[in-house]
Amino acid sequence: MTMPLDTHADVPDEALLTLFANGDGAAAQALTHRFTPVVMAHAFRLLGDRAEAEDVAQETMLRLWKIAPEWRRGEAKVTTWLYRVVANLATDRLRKRGRGADGHGPALDDVPEPVDGAMSAEERLQTQARADALQGALDKLPERQRQAVVLRHIEGLGNPEIAEVMAISTEAVESLTARGKRSLSAALAGRRDELGYGDD
Repeated sequence: MTMPLDTHADVPDEALLTLFANGDGAAAQALTHRFTPVVMAHAFRLLGDRAEAEDVAQETMLRLWKIAPEWRRGEAKVTTWLYRVVANLATDRLRKRGRGADGHGPALDDVPEPVDGAMSAEERLQTQARADALQGALDKLPERQRQAVVLRHIEGLGNPEIAEVMAISTEAVESLTARGKRSLSAALAGRRDELGYGDD
C-alpha cells in the first residue's frame, strides 16, 4: 500500500528506506525530496562545480536505492551514509581532474537554494557575494580540511559523526576543522567590510 507524500513527513529516514525497499513508491518520492537537495548542496561545496555535483548527487541516490533492501537498521544514520558516499565520489572526481588544494571551482552562482521573496535586491546581492566568497575560500582548502569544515560548520554534524563519515578519529576531525576554520578566517579577513560584516 502506498501512502501520499505528505504522510511521510514525520517518518524517520530508516523507516522510509524500509518502506521504499518494500515497494512503497511514495516513500521513494519522500526520500528523494528529503535527501536530494542535501546531497546536491554537499557535493557542490566539495566540488565547486554544479554539473559534477549533479552527477554525484544522482549517483549517490542510485546507490541508496540499490542498498535499501540490505539496509541494516541501527548501524549508521542514512545521512551519515549519504555524506560518506558523496565524499568518496567527490574525492574520486577531484583526483581524476588532478585538482589539488589550490584548485578553483566556479562561484556559487546556481546553487538550488530558495530565494527569500522578502529580501531586497541589495540583500540578495550581499547574500550571493557572501556565498561566492565562502565557496572561493573553501575551494582553496586542502581536500580533507574542506570536507571536515563543510560537515561541521555548514552541514552542522557533530565531531563523532564526521569521524564516522571520514573514517578518522574525532581528534583528527578537531584538528582538520580548526586548521580549516583558521584558513577560512584568514582568507576572508580582508573582505569583512566588502561583504557587509563590519565589526559583527
